[in-house]
Amino acid sequence: MHFIDAAIFVLYLFAMLGVGIYFWKKNRGVSDYYVGGRKMNAGHIGLSVVATDVGGGFSIGLGGLGFTMGLSGSWLLFTGLIGAVVSATLLIPHLRHTERFNKALSFPDLFESHFGRTAALVAAIISALGYLGFTSSQLLAGAKLASATFPAFSPQLTLVIMGIGAVAYTALGGLKAVIYTDTIQWTVLLLGLTFVGIPVCVSSLGGVTAVIDVLPANMFSLTNLKGVTFINWLITIVPIWFVGMTLYQRIFAAADEKTAKRAWYLAGFFEWPVIAFVGVGMGLLAKAAYLKGLLPMAPDQGMPDPEKGLPMMLSTLLPVGAMGVLMSAYFSAILSTADSCLIAASGNVVSDIIAKWKPQISQPQLLRLSQLATLLLGVIAIGLAMSMTSVLDLMLHSYAFMVSGLFVPVLACLFMKRHSQAAAVSAMLVGGSVTIALSSISFSPLGLNANIFGIPASLLTYSAIHIIYLRRKDPVSR
Repeated sequence: MHFIDAAIFVLYLFAMLGVGIYFWKKNRGVSDYYVGGRKMNAGHIGLSVVATDVGGGFSIGLGGLGFTMGLSGSWLLFTGLIGAVVSATLLIPHLRHTERFNKALSFPDLFESHFGRTAALVAAIISALGYLGFTSSQLLAGAKLASATFPAFSPQLTLVIMGIGAVAYTALGGLKAVIYTDTIQWTVLLLGLTFVGIPVCVSSLGGVTAVIDVLPANMFSLTNLKGVTFINWLITIVPIWFVGMTLYQRIFAAADEKTAKRAWYLAGFFEWPVIAFVGVGMGLLAKAAYLKGLLPMAPDQGMPDPEKGLPMMLSTLLPVGAMGVLMSAYFSAILSTADSCLIAASGNVVSDIIAKWKPQISQPQLLRLSQLATLLLGVIAIGLAMSMTSVLDLMLHSYAFMVSGLFVPVLACLFMKRHSQAAAVSAMLVGGSVTIALSSISFSPLGLNANIFGIPASLLTYSAIHIIYLRRKDPVSR
């Protein structure tokens, strides 16, 4: 990598740390730290939502899908558009119409208001564990990108460097630092890919005609995927819009209901079609470069890791300066998700577990505890990432863990007038356990995701116990 590119990247890292330090001095309590003071506008929240949902894992993962299946990989983010619209219609009004959520800090606050503290505690633990896994997947994406871009550095070393950067500015600045850096990072990424990455790579490959000629025809089809693949994406990704702690933090950070809805619609539009086709398009170009023998791994040496095809192409084809900007943009996309997931896990641990266990803790003490918890969880996430290999698999498994346990109780909050804490807790434990068990033994008849079985198991459990509650009028229900 040229000195100019390296200098651009180093400046980027220091700029992100500077944002964290700035908001570290501005934060006065956990409301500032976890929900941004509740005065954020739709533009910042919308870009932060899409940056979180379509960050490094999906950016690198989308490139890998474009590399292997072409434009059909864009359907992955169509599920994000569906999730954004449906949750804006059903979830946001439920949260922002109700006075009791005006002081809420997290997703489990929804469970506490409908089911009770035990259900909220179980939800907090499931959410924290899921977001730890998701944070790890983003750091792993950064390590893959960095090791492909800087061959002299091992994946483990780049993972540690990326992890320290993300953990440092997140622990210092909280959600405000996360949202404002997300806005900048995603603007740079989208503009960089659209006006620098794609044009330069197409030109280096000999033009549009040369790209089309070298790629198989099915790479340009929107039907080059199995139905079961889309079903797996749908059942895994859409429900996360109802159970994602990162999203609840941004709903509570919005100035009002209208602001939150506008942010969600903006995020959905950017997910699909905008970044969906930009992301898989870059993967297509990487496949063309691979077939032309322009990447370090030649076609006759076997198929490389598809998720490394895109960073290999960028480091090979982009000129000095342009590569530094675009690499920084990709790193920023990775960090924009890693920081959001890390602050979500920290929020679960501090506001949903520690603060409820020790309600007498003062706001200054709770703020310092929040920063320490974020730091420690970040270290754990780095350790988890060192043992993983696939970005997309780890990310989707983290999603699946939360979805199977939490989705059905959330639907009960939205659509049922009477609620049973016993039913909610049982549904969470059974749904999550079924998904984990099936995933651990690789049980996937017809190629179906374990969520296909975990969610119905959760639903059956909730329904059965809720019926018993209605008959016995369980005293702990609400």
